[in-house]
Amino acid sequence: MKMSDLIDGASTFRKSVFKKNKNKYIDLVKNGQHPKALFIGCSDSRVVPNLITNSDPGDLFVYRNVGNFVPPFNPKVEFHGTAAAIEYAVSHLKVSNIIICGHSHCGAIKGVYERETLDMDSMAHLRKWLELGNRAKDMVDKMATKYNFSFDEKLKHTEQISVIFSMQNILTYPKVAQKVMDGTLSIRGWYYKIETGEILFYDEEEMDFLRIV
Repeated sequence: MKMSDLIDGASTFRKSVFKKNKNKYIDLVKNGQHPKALFIGCSDSRVVPNLITNSDPGDLFVYRNVGNFVPPFNPKVEFHGTAAAIEYAVSHLKVSNIIICGHSHCGAIKGVYERETLDMDSMAHLRKWLELGNRAKDMVDKMATKYNFSFDEKLKHTEQISVIFSMQNILTYPKVAQKVMDGTLSIRGWYYKIETGEILFYDEEEMDFLRIV
């Protein structure tokens, strides 16, 4: 896709989509946003939260990063976009749901296995960030020895288990933990299969990802 295609797309949006829904956009400006869910997803261009959930502007507060990782709470970190998004969504927007959505064929998860090959000068931040996937990788490495996983199977399990660890990490944020305890906030783990369009959810009782749609 060329830059001219993006500009043409922006023009089409303004002349068609925006025009048809102008009153809704005006209402969102006048009354502000009131999303019911924080959606933490991957920056992967193939995973578009509003598209896969068929939701409208104002429905989701979306934060995307490489690998849809949620780091543990650490107020000593100077710049932390993921934590800032979580705090804003929970404390200011007062969302009632947080969805952490992983996906198939995730380049970040593959990068966790290839982290040491990344150039220190040009990818120093990425190398550090991918450390967040190490716990999932270590667990899957142990499982692979027992079950003789192929590399593709290891990647799939790591993609899913990293979502579970992010669900655990987000509970280290004090306001999140408080709201989960008092029943005003739910944490949900999803896994989107790009090749089929299916969405799986993590069922804590079954300890497995089951199909939603």
